[in-house]
Amino acid sequence: MDINLLHNKKVSVIGAVRSGVAVAKLLQSHGAKTFVSDSAEAEKLQSSLRDLRSEKIEYEVGRHSDRVYECALMVISPGVPSHAPVVLEAQKRNIKVVSELEVGSWFCRAPMVAITGSNGKTTTTTLTGRILSDAAKKHVVAGNIGTAFSSVVLELAETDAAVLEVSSFQLDFIDTFRPKISVLLNITPDHMDRYDRSMEKYAASKARVFKNQRDDDVLLYNIDDAWTNKIVLNAFCRTIGFSVRQKLAEGAFVEDGNLVTSIGGTRTEIIEIGRIFIKGVHNLYNSMAAVLVGQLLGVGASHIQSTLKTFEGVEHRLEFVRRINDVNYYNDSKATNVDSVWFALQSFKEPIVLFLGGRDKGNDYSRLTDLVRKQVKAIVAIGESANLVEQSFKGVAVIKKASSMEEAVDLGRFLAQPGDVVLLSPACASFDWFKNYEHRGEVFKQLVNKL
Repeated sequence: MDINLLHNKKVSVIGAVRSGVAVAKLLQSHGAKTFVSDSAEAEKLQSSLRDLRSEKIEYEVGRHSDRVYECALMVISPGVPSHAPVVLEAQKRNIKVVSELEVGSWFCRAPMVAITGSNGKTTTTTLTGRILSDAAKKHVVAGNIGTAFSSVVLELAETDAAVLEVSSFQLDFIDTFRPKISVLLNITPDHMDRYDRSMEKYAASKARVFKNQRDDDVLLYNIDDAWTNKIVLNAFCRTIGFSVRQKLAEGAFVEDGNLVTSIGGTRTEIIEIGRIFIKGVHNLYNSMAAVLVGQLLGVGASHIQSTLKTFEGVEHRLEFVRRINDVNYYNDSKATNVDSVWFALQSFKEPIVLFLGGRDKGNDYSRLTDLVRKQVKAIVAIGESANLVEQSFKGVAVIKKASSMEEAVDLGRFLAQPGDVVLLSPACASFDWFKNYEHRGEVFKQLVNKL
């Protein structure tokens, strides 16, 4: 979009938190007449409202009044559901609705790397950023990872890079968003409540990451994942795969215990698999994707190897917390779907006391049954879905229900024996007891560190 056309254009921004405030400020600074609306009460938005007032941006809280429809463009935050009444009404009135990600891309001069998938997005995005940092290549890491794209996009020059973690919710409302490199890590059941329990609809949302890519744009994808293989057939750009199961003519793969890449006819041995600091097959996939991005952006193998040897992963993703009485405690609060837990359970050989539950998103726990029977000695069921967790694993493992995280940690300590692992890997959203998964993980860590 020609950003000059924004001058004097009325824009409504739905959501007055991080990304909403950032995009409102960006639009206002380029001449748009911006109005921000949030259904939450003012007490919950004090910091954001101070920011809006300082920029002289008009806003309303506690409701979405008719004024939000007095616009030519509506921008929504990732947390606003596509079926929210305010969105449906705007579409009914033929108002163009886009995501904050879309708006940020209008201002981006640098090549964009868009990383999506059901699992591994944050680790892959963070690792990619580290690879670029270690190679002294200027970039920003933003998107669904916690930094709004709109808040940093103006910092970028044409020779830099924007590394973006991208969710399906953001992709649902893109229009012209066109990354130079897109990454599709995997597609497994998640957010089924938001996609009418349809994998086809969910996969179609993920596929939007490459819908505008053409010619020499690149789509990196997991060849070992059935759904990614299916949807990449619709791509109109160059596609490069990565696999832990087969050797590829082009892409990233494992050969004789090494992570190897082949791009444009150039073969490179990157690193021995055992020397990659972050463990587990899921992290091998994440590493492959990040390595390919790094190479496509011009980073040499020696820099990449150095980063892979030292990168320790991300907070709240299989994060070691503490060892007490020969019991290891791990925080995997970011595991908000069943497949994340499936990968987490395979990362341990020790017996596990598993904290499972929260706000259910339409989970099918049957995928975990065999692993739980084999590796989990007890489940501590937490949150709104505690009863569902109990029903799903009755007769498979010992199950105890907790009415708070404090009670859960006490139960974990009681159930665990020396040599065991206590693992918070909930498979659910956190919004029943906590503000977000970070808050849930922090509370868990605080309680464990008090034991």
